[in-house]
Amino acid sequence: MGAASGDEVWQGLISDIPIPGSVAARPASPQQVLAEIFGYGAFRGPQQEIVEHVVAGGSALVLMPTGGGKSLCYQIPALCRTGTAVVISPLIALMQDQVEGLRQAGVRAASLHSGCSSEETANTWRMLRAGQLDLVYLSPERLLARDTIERLAALSLALFAIDEAHCVSQWGHDFRPEYLQLSVLAQRFPAVPRIALTATADPRTRDEIRARLQLEQGRVFLASFDRPNIRYLLREKDDTRRQLLEFLEDHRGASGIVYARSRRRVDGFCRDLQAAGYDAVAYHAGLDGAVRSAALERFRRDSGVVVVATIAFGMGIDKPDVRFVAHVDLPKSLEAYYQETGRAGRDGLPALAWMVHGANDVPQLRRFIDDSDAEQQQKLVEHGKLNALIGFTEASCCRRQVLLRHLGEVMAKPCGNCDICLEPDTAVDATEPVRKALSAVFRTGSRFGAAHLVDVLLGADTARIREFGHQQLSVYGIGKELDRGQWRSLFRQLVSQGLLQADSERYAALGFGEDTRLKPLLRGDTQIVLRLPPVKRERLRQPGVRPISLELAPAAELVLLALKDWRREQARQQGVPPYVVFHDRTLVEVVGRRPRSLEELARIGGVGQSKLDRYGIALLAVLEAGFNLGIDERKPE
Repeated sequence: MGAASGDEVWQGLISDIPIPGSVAARPASPQQVLAEIFGYGAFRGPQQEIVEHVVAGGSALVLMPTGGGKSLCYQIPALCRTGTAVVISPLIALMQDQVEGLRQAGVRAASLHSGCSSEETANTWRMLRAGQLDLVYLSPERLLARDTIERLAALSLALFAIDEAHCVSQWGHDFRPEYLQLSVLAQRFPAVPRIALTATADPRTRDEIRARLQLEQGRVFLASFDRPNIRYLLREKDDTRRQLLEFLEDHRGASGIVYARSRRRVDGFCRDLQAAGYDAVAYHAGLDGAVRSAALERFRRDSGVVVVATIAFGMGIDKPDVRFVAHVDLPKSLEAYYQETGRAGRDGLPALAWMVHGANDVPQLRRFIDDSDAEQQQKLVEHGKLNALIGFTEASCCRRQVLLRHLGEVMAKPCGNCDICLEPDTAVDATEPVRKALSAVFRTGSRFGAAHLVDVLLGADTARIREFGHQQLSVYGIGKELDRGQWRSLFRQLVSQGLLQADSERYAALGFGEDTRLKPLLRGDTQIVLRLPPVKRERLRQPGVRPISLELAPAAELVLLALKDWRREQARQQGVPPYVVFHDRTLVEVVGRRPRSLEELARIGGVGQSKLDRYGIALLAVLEAGFNLGIDERKPE
């Protein structure tokens, strides 16, 4: 037999998916689409109001946390309105995940991007002209290339969705110049509703998104930025390699991301993890494109893969079962940190955001800003963002409250799920140590960084101390009541509070700030309270912070593993990531509720009609077989 033509392959892919045959066959209301296509019984948060607004023809800016259900805010209107929805998305991987997930749900979806062959592209346009697609995903570059706009103008369009809309903002953290040209959509298609969506945008960035995309007349929907399922844990850098391996030991077999500042550090940490037995891959811009693609594909399709990456990895990653995101270096801003940590726990199950930070991180980040080609105003903005990040790392109150406050949201009570809330209060009267630290800065002439000042206070015998004769100073050796880590934390907090300033031109030499408390502190007329870390010997496992878990009984864990094995095989046969078949959250609910019929299975979140028809009988068989193996704790003796 001859090879199948492009048309035959494409039609084979589409025909394998149960889909509505025409617009008339679609469910009549957003609630029906939510239940019958996507398998959910109720909207979350502002989803229903957003969907109804767009279905009625309104445009909007939607700010909703990662994992909060942003995609449904345009996917459901796309299935309720006449025509095809056009989704602008920045990354091919994100488009692939979205399209595969929609096809599994019985939705006619396709994408147009640089990875498509000429045959695939031609077939997609053919189906668009025939009205056979509900949604089509395009990169901004593809939208703006050649005659795409003209070809779209000849179609019946339901809406435009602009995902990752913060990319339009020059004040944001993932600026993409191509996004600036998306204002053409408002000018060329004024009657087609536009919905811009992002998980990360402070008030200034929101204003710029609305102006750039001409959404001033559209509604703004602002959901809470809180991700309560993510636990924030910060640690002071001591031995970063050891700290990372100790952290990961509690999470063997889980998927996660480790972010490092440079390509060299990424490669080094990846080798460390591989040597320790982890299934780890590296990802950064210095690797060959094929190597990067293979790493991304393994992460998407396999369980338990840890990606060690620079910030080149991550935006648009749709993998819902990432159980941790670890930072071994400070990110460039608090918005970037929120975006990067938001890649954990998209399925709503418990996840961890872990970070180590140290005194040397800040001067390097300041140099990156100062040495960039950005205009001076932009540099001032970036320094402000970095200062906000430092304030977060040195916070003495609930970290989630600090993070949300920066994003313009007030959280009334501490979260109970960050290191400051979970660990013993270490706030102390630090007046005397602060006076000693300020005296050390003065006595050494404001010419040295924190590392040298700590050596002086601890009475270290170093070549540098001998070179400058600092062993003769009155402050030499007077700080032994604190350990090295506590002194480093104290100096960082003094910088974050403005009592000291780091001179990036002189290797982060510390000098006095403009704070009016300086003189009273030095005289001993006022007090200062700081939050110092426990002494080094107590740090290996802080009390109160235990490894997170899904809190399933051992028997249920075994059944869940059986379902995951079955899901993996289904995904392998179709060439899709396992989470496209079913999210972990759906499988956990299946195990917890143990449905015994298709009708009961249909009530599980994430089981729409298409998936029920395709997988229902097989899933119930695997579930029942697992419990019948004698591991059902609820079965009478």
